[in-house]
Amino acid sequence: MALILNIDTSTSICSVALADSGEITTIKESNKGLNHSILLGTFIDEILCEKQLDVHQLDAVAVSMGPGSYTGLRIGVSMAKGLCFGAGKPLIAVPTLQALASSVATEINENALYCPMLDARRMEVYTAFFDRENRTVVDTKAEIINADSFSNLLTEHKIYFFGNGSDKIRNILTSPNAHFIANVETSARHMTQLAEQLFTAQQFADVAYFEPFYLKDFIATTPKKKII
Repeated sequence: MALILNIDTSTSICSVALADSGEITTIKESNKGLNHSILLGTFIDEILCEKQLDVHQLDAVAVSMGPGSYTGLRIGVSMAKGLCFGAGKPLIAVPTLQALASSVATEINENALYCPMLDARRMEVYTAFFDRENRTVVDTKAEIINADSFSNLLTEHKIYFFGNGSDKIRNILTSPNAHFIANVETSARHMTQLAEQLFTAQQFADVAYFEPFYLKDFIATTPKKKII
């Protein structure tokens, strides 16, 4: 049983939830774009103030570790590490896709496969497959979507697709085993149960050396010069 501050900035949604023994006591989040650097600290301060808590009273800080937005992940992980270092608290790294799958599987509770998808631009997604018990069936990877994607799994399994990347595949998969759940977004609310489990198992990340799971290298581009 632990009091854990959960942080998710892996996509365009900035989300912070305080959970006691895995149950959410308060949550703050915004889906108004990539302004995490402004909102994250404000959300944390508001939650601690409303609950009349000091960061030293937390048992741990959990952060969504990726994959996802390169900049978003860096902001969330940097904040989480700063809180942990300053207060001497353990850091919990929660896999972004696993947390999303766990939340959906718990709600649906069917003997199926669960496939969270995060948009990775163009026809690419970050994805993985999990079973009803949240065990990994296919490891996390970056996948370019086409009409034949996941055909081997769809032949044998009912699969639920969800997340902000699943719209890319909704209209091109024809298998009757493909099912889609709309409006499932990343959120700190999906992290709380998994964070509690990791705390109980004492599975902590190294505050000094932990880095987000980017999956792909960040590529900075510069605009082309105009030729007059």
